Amino acid sequence: MFGLGLGELVIVLLILIILFSRRLPDLGDSLGKGIRKFRRSLKESDEIDITPNEAASKDRPAKRSP
Repeated sequence: MFGLGLGELVIVLLILIILFSRRLPDLGDSLGKGIRKFRRSLKESDEIDITPNEAASKDRPAKRSP
């Protein structure tokens, strides 16, 4: 992979962890939220409910035919 061996990759990973250690909790939190949203979207149905609410129909006056 790009001419890097296992040792070089470990060194680069350690340097990245040291430099960006303050951002790792935020990264883990956002990754967890993304996974939860993805799983939730898989469980939800794709159908859209378009039935009017009772409150919405009470606010509007009934239409009369001419």
